[in-house]
Amino acid sequence: MTDRGILVRGGYVLTSSTPEMIENGAVRIVGETIDTLGSWSDLRDRYPDDEVHGSRYSIVTPGFINTHGHFSEALFTGIAEDFTLWEWIEAVINPTAPHHDHEMAYVGTLLAGIQMLRTGITLASDMFVCDPADRPVTPGVVRALDELGMRGVVTFGAADRRGASVSAILEEHQALLEACEASRLSRFRVGIALMGAQSPELFEHSVTLAADHGSHIHLHEVREEVTAVRAATGRSPIEQCARLGLFAGPTIAAHCVWVDHNDRELLAEHQVGVAHNPVSNMILASGVCPVPALRRLGVAVGIGVDGPASNDRQDMLEAIKLAVLLQRVEHLQATALSARDALAMATIEGARSLRLDDELGSIEAGKQADLVVFDGSSPALANIHDPFQAVVYCAGPREVSDVWVAGSRSLANGQITNADPTDVVERSRPLARKLARRSGIGEHSLLARS
Repeated sequence: MTDRGILVRGGYVLTSSTPEMIENGAVRIVGETIDTLGSWSDLRDRYPDDEVHGSRYSIVTPGFINTHGHFSEALFTGIAEDFTLWEWIEAVINPTAPHHDHEMAYVGTLLAGIQMLRTGITLASDMFVCDPADRPVTPGVVRALDELGMRGVVTFGAADRRGASVSAILEEHQALLEACEASRLSRFRVGIALMGAQSPELFEHSVTLAADHGSHIHLHEVREEVTAVRAATGRSPIEQCARLGLFAGPTIAAHCVWVDHNDRELLAEHQVGVAHNPVSNMILASGVCPVPALRRLGVAVGIGVDGPASNDRQDMLEAIKLAVLLQRVEHLQATALSARDALAMATIEGARSLRLDDELGSIEAGKQADLVVFDGSSPALANIHDPFQAVVYCAGPREVSDVWVAGSRSLANGQITNADPTDVVERSRPLARKLARRSGIGEHSLLARS
């Protein structure tokens, strides 16, 4: 007797594996994993009692992996547009960091996570940037992700240059680690807000923890960062990380815009994953990540939406499209990056950048059942000539019909299944006002004065 499963049907199943595409296909889910995939007619004949989702006009893809973001920014979007990164950190991030609490982390993650699910994100690699408080803050992120039914690779973006003690920072790391160990969907990594934001003592602790748990760090986002570290150490931040042993554990490096040939070679040598964030890099005028050059060296490059205050939309489909367009403008070449490249970066290459490609990132038997179903009845997808281009260039949040995480629907027929968005919005408003007032970012925010 075969267990009853679920058949997810699509006119096109884009696997991010081999074969790359199955026309008139289906994916069978049993429990939390993919049981098999193949033609719709064959699977329907073999499993006539299975529940069916999708249609002959749908497009099915692996779940999207957001390789870099900041749930800590969810309550202050749409401000401070006139700053580049270095100025923006001083104007927005440093003032808000001391004033986060557990409830803000929880509700902010719900708020941003709902947006992510609606654009096909099934895993968020997050760095919550705050200072330690009386009660651990970052477990609120894990609590929200568990409720939403979304995976997390979560970190506390630690920094002690604002005055937090190393002992308090280590306690926050430990609290987040314990929350992840109790979670079904979240995993812990060590967060490093920025090399220059940590004292030598704290960075040494970070390296030690990262050997066991892996790390998530901003690297070479802007020229000023590279210049400051080189002036202090005689090496680039990437060279210094390699020298001090950070790359001995799995590392995801966000941005990597201002990298020279030696930096790129070091990333490839140490198998450091790169999170490319095209939207925030443009908003903050940071520059353009050399994505094609990194990928030619074998560096796994994923796509990130970055934080809600530096993007400001939590829209993976927007980030995927702009990842292609930014490279084409930079190189003045239509073949600089393709729709197929971008879809791979959002799925299997993103999983590889996090060292999770053995279980996530592609539609293959035995892998976790994380899927996105695009609605082929939408006007934007009425006529599909190339399904890869249809997803990358044509689809938006309205075309995302269903999102499956570990075999369960976290988005069903365009609706969030595990939270009430209206309630989350209402709960977020007083918290956003409180954070704006406490931090003094009112000069950039009408919210703080309302």
